Amino acid sequence: MSREKIVVLDFGSQYAHLIAKRFRMLGFFSEIALPSATLDVFDGAKGIVFSGGPSSVYDDNTPDFNPQILSLDIPILGLCYGHYIVQMGYGGKVGKAETGEFGFATLDFTDDANSKCPLFKGIEGPQQVWMSHQDGVLQLGSGFEAVGSTKDCRFAATQNLEAKRFSLQFHCEVTDTPCGNQIFRNFAEYCGMSRNWDQDTVLTIILDNIKKEAAGRNVLLFLSGGVDSTIVFALLNKALGQERVLGLHIDNGFMRKNESALVAESYRKFGLTNFIVEDAAESFLKAIAGLTDPQKKRMAVGNHFITVRNEVTAKQNLDESWLLAQGTLYPDIIESGGTKNSHTIKTHHNRVDGIQQLIEKGLIIEPIRDLYKDEVRAIGKKLGLPDALVMRHPFPGPGLSINVLCNDGKENPEDERERALAQEELDAITLDMFCPNCTASLKRSVLPVRSVGVQGDFRTYRFPALLTFRDEGDGFYHFPGKREKIEACSSAITNSAKHINRTCIKLYQRPDIKDCDLRIQEAYCDKRRLDQLREVDDIVLTQLHKSGWYDKIFQHLTIDLPYASSQSHATFVLRPVISEDVMTARFAMLPAELLNEIVRQIARLDFVDALYFDATNKPPATFGWE
Repeated sequence: MSREKIVVLDFGSQYAHLIAKRFRMLGFFSEIALPSATLDVFDGAKGIVFSGGPSSVYDDNTPDFNPQILSLDIPILGLCYGHYIVQMGYGGKVGKAETGEFGFATLDFTDDANSKCPLFKGIEGPQQVWMSHQDGVLQLGSGFEAVGSTKDCRFAATQNLEAKRFSLQFHCEVTDTPCGNQIFRNFAEYCGMSRNWDQDTVLTIILDNIKKEAAGRNVLLFLSGGVDSTIVFALLNKALGQERVLGLHIDNGFMRKNESALVAESYRKFGLTNFIVEDAAESFLKAIAGLTDPQKKRMAVGNHFITVRNEVTAKQNLDESWLLAQGTLYPDIIESGGTKNSHTIKTHHNRVDGIQQLIEKGLIIEPIRDLYKDEVRAIGKKLGLPDALVMRHPFPGPGLSINVLCNDGKENPEDERERALAQEELDAITLDMFCPNCTASLKRSVLPVRSVGVQGDFRTYRFPALLTFRDEGDGFYHFPGKREKIEACSSAITNSAKHINRTCIKLYQRPDIKDCDLRIQEAYCDKRRLDQLREVDDIVLTQLHKSGWYDKIFQHLTIDLPYASSQSHATFVLRPVISEDVMTARFAMLPAELLNEIVRQIARLDFVDALYFDATNKPPATFGWE
């Protein structure tokens, strides 16, 4: 049966499917289409949204766009890159913005925007919005007027009511634009769209799709123990029955402390007994031995999962009729560059070559591949899974291996040159937002490691800044209004310095070592470093559980840096984040007493040289460092 819909054109944005998800959560059915789609794709469409994208509209290789779409008598809303496409379609001009914006900005409405602009009905200004752009509209298209602006963006919101066209520079699809849902609701109502979508419908579709895709075949599921694979396990069992499903939990040596045993116990308690555990720690360590490049390490882990899977199927006498299931989410596909116009941010283990080959052969089933984490959790609760399984922090298949940064210990002249440029940029930034005279008391340095980030829908691989309070090393989280000041400081650094994509604050350094004692070490992902990371990570998670903060944050990652006084020691980074859908996040500002206790316990470990706190939102940083 045909269904009214909002069509989202995917120009390659990290957030394209998030737009579609927002409309669905509001009760409006939505679909994704390519911007080159023929006009028949829009049969039944009540509205069209142009997503953002990683390209500049003036680049040589931009996504193919069918300009006839602009001739349709259907309301259109352009966001970020889509904002530019709409404006250019009516003769507007786009170019490099004088100042790029990444993160929070304040949207000010024109005097009569509330009554004049249908998108802003019921919304009072000013409003917090989320920006991620380096380009900007320099001249409005014919018939357009500005209805909103920010300090650095004159045309942040525009409309042409006669043509039924709207365009916004900011991303209203992310939770960090609080009025975003209301804007989407207003747009759907302006389009005359009726509510026709809910969670029961989603669950029914997923179960029906599993039955169709399995088509009488059995399914082997990679079962990491994380939220996604656990819920897929429950979905497969419900759709196909336990006799046709086998869960395979591979202990790859990258699990948290006692993780595999706890996972197995949780499943058995819930009655999910159709799974086996394979200890493959030794072979996984061999697969990544000597690797330092994050992408190569991820690919090695992902491809070795296939090797182990083949060994297990042979031992279990499972023939080729068995499908392989994965708990792949849409962000995994997007960040791996899995849509036509998206850039690779980092390759996920479930998108390596070996997996892609199986997908092409029709041997992979991914029931939740079009969903986001919060949607998956809602499905898990609808299935009756306990919070202990549904609300666990995400834990990817490669586990702690991607939290252990590696280095061959060799000097890289290019890295040294760019790090020096990063230091110059950092020294030039005014950081008086901490307190009137704080700049003088702050020591600024650039860590000699790179981390992955995302800005304007493209991947960055840059250096983290490190701030140290000369007089009180842990004093930063005692400041009044600490989150706002730290966030402003972090944003000022990453927005201004093109060679920096994170801001860290020093929590602790061993009193018997000096800054000059810390240097890059030759260090790989081996059992010794993994065991050290497990100890530090266990301290943090234990304290988060005891304090009740585990359930208040989305995820905590502990990062092991190859930056220490010797090869047997290490420096660690605490990375607690708050997020709804993984696509955006804010660092979690833990209470001073909790952070003090965590630091105190970690400082007792004789292999810890220093401890840092990652105070960076996403964007510009991803959750992890690799």
